[in-house]
Amino acid sequence: MATKKIPTASKHRLMLFGTLSIILMGYFFVTLITYTIHINQLKEKERELKTELGTLKNKAEDLSNTIQRLKDPDYVARYAREKYYYSANGEYIIKIEETEKKEEEVPKINNQYKYYIYGGAICMIGIFLYIVRKK
Repeated sequence: MATKKIPTASKHRLMLFGTLSIILMGYFFVTLITYTIHINQLKEKERELKTELGTLKNKAEDLSNTIQRLKDPDYVARYAREKYYYSANGEYIIKIEETEKKEEEVPKINNQYKYYIYGGAICMIGIFLYIVRKK
């Protein structure tokens, strides 16, 4: 079998264009990945802003309902009695304070138990390494 000798000019041309095409493909892949990441970040921000818009719309609706209710004199009188302890003639106000329930505290791990856990983990790693080394 006869082997054909490739001219050096063709080798140089192939090396130049091959290197250039690899660099361009790398650039395109990096650009594609960056744009994909950027698009995902923008979609996440869009979702956050949509939820915020929903909550703001609900808040605006509640405020407009409150404005409509405050136009009613009976509601204003009841509101003043509840919030500001306003009393009509001959009425007495008795304030009953509500006791706040404390949230249940999660028991913290004692430092002594932390050391037992760390020591046990180190022993387990040592046993694992001993078994692997024996095999």
